[in-house]
Amino acid sequence: MDLSYEKLKQRVKQLEQETRFYQNLIKQIPFSFTYTDYKEGMKLEKKRGNISPTIQSIPASSKKDTDLQLDIDLNHDVLFEKVEKFLTPIFDLVPHHIVFVDGNGIITLCNLQTAIDTGVDRDSIIGKHIRELLQLPDELIVTLQSIKKKEPIYNREVFDRFYGIINTRFLYNNDGSIKRVISTFQSLTMMKETEKLAVAGRIAAGIAHEIRNPLTTVRGYLQFLKGELPDQIVSLIDRLLIPELDRANSIITDFLSIAKPANIKMEKMIIHRFIQEDLGMLLQSEALLHNVNIHFDLDERLDNCVIKVDKSQLLQVFLNLFRNAVEAKVKKTMHVTISTKLYNNIVQIRFCDDGPGIPPTIIGHIFDPFFSTKETGTGLGLPLSRKIIELHKGTMKVESGDNGTCFLIELPLENC
Repeated sequence: MDLSYEKLKQRVKQLEQETRFYQNLIKQIPFSFTYTDYKEGMKLEKKRGNISPTIQSIPASSKKDTDLQLDIDLNHDVLFEKVEKFLTPIFDLVPHHIVFVDGNGIITLCNLQTAIDTGVDRDSIIGKHIRELLQLPDELIVTLQSIKKKEPIYNREVFDRFYGIINTRFLYNNDGSIKRVISTFQSLTMMKETEKLAVAGRIAAGIAHEIRNPLTTVRGYLQFLKGELPDQIVSLIDRLLIPELDRANSIITDFLSIAKPANIKMEKMIIHRFIQEDLGMLLQSEALLHNVNIHFDLDERLDNCVIKVDKSQLLQVFLNLFRNAVEAKVKKTMHVTISTKLYNNIVQIRFCDDGPGIPPTIIGHIFDPFFSTKETGTGLGLPLSRKIIELHKGTMKVESGDNGTCFLIELPLENC
């Protein structure tokens, strides 16, 4: 009997403890809700502002088990910082700039596209003033103008470091002060580049139809006639005419690559293995021929990280960059450095040379189709290279000065 009584006391104590536990849990819930258990014939209701809920009896029913109704006010019941934390991975999928600031211009949310385009670390920019993100004086920052005037901006075109359309919207506290200013920026720079490529595509289509067939016909007849011509003429055909026809056909192929890029065949690869083995072997042989020293500076954090790429097309991009560097070199020996860095869940690959650099007057045009400073250049190598990177969902940029030129390629990581 004594043993049974002790077990009963322990069970009662346990039930009392569990009841207090549930009561304390409900007190911590910040929002209003109603929970109804029809089988038990009980209804629990917690109202906003009340710590303890009320429990009342209702007619029992077997037609329905339970019902839960929530009344959540994001301005009162949930810390807005938690809402922003929830929204961040969603906004990271948006290819435009999205930035939240408080009433003082302090950044509370910054999506991935903004961080990539402005060249900042997304985690470190949170809590900083928006001027540190945009690197502009306050009077040129439209978001700050919107805060100062307490007026939202609707589809304003801006021409500062970036070119595009900006919008701002406000969220307010109960006292009427600004809780957040939501700024969205749609870059039009890419649209301009797309228009250029579209024009190039239309030119390419016309060239392909009007020129490629006659070139093929002429080449075929030259091959056919070689057997009936003197050796001197045959030598001229082999050394000059056919190679020039093939070069013209190659240029047309490049034109068509802009108009309609080849299908990419993606495969998963460890990024450093690709750089050291595939790219390294390709460039080392070229480097020996052109008196170039190649150095790799790889971020250890990326040793096991995987990217999804078309290996042959990505190799073509780096081969284009290498050949451009070699053609520009003026020193007896050129040094090329290929480095990687883990940044915002993407891999940054820098291809840098110590050549003469690109003049400031033309650096803004090097990705334009058909722009070239070389006598025999077509101006298609860099536009095609950037197109390949964009097909890999990446970006390609250039920096240049007296100490050389760096191409920055950013690619998304598959896993790391």
